[in-house]
Amino acid sequence: MFRPPTITGAKALFTQLNPPIPVTVIDRGKGNAIAVIDYGPEHNLIWVTAIDGTGEIWCAPNPKVRMQENWTMGRAQPASANGAGPLAVEAPSRETH
Repeated sequence: MFRPPTITGAKALFTQLNPPIPVTVIDRGKGNAIAVIDYGPEHNLIWVTAIDGTGEIWCAPNPKVRMQENWTMGRAQPASANGAGPLAVEAPSRETH
């Protein structure tokens, strides 16, 4: 099992994502999460995201980040783009005949 190097007294864990994860940052747009910063159990994860439309790098807290739609995984585009509350998306049926 891979264990990232630790630094005595470190208060945050920075993890580079390889490959990047396609996400949508509410109020910023679609982009690729290139890293995650974890400040510990009392804090939201922070997603370091390169925004496609502007090229900006934003550090977005976990409640503002959503996975992008993925047809092959049955993850539809959210019905609400404002990010208010959890987004309910019906999963595809996995029935076999």
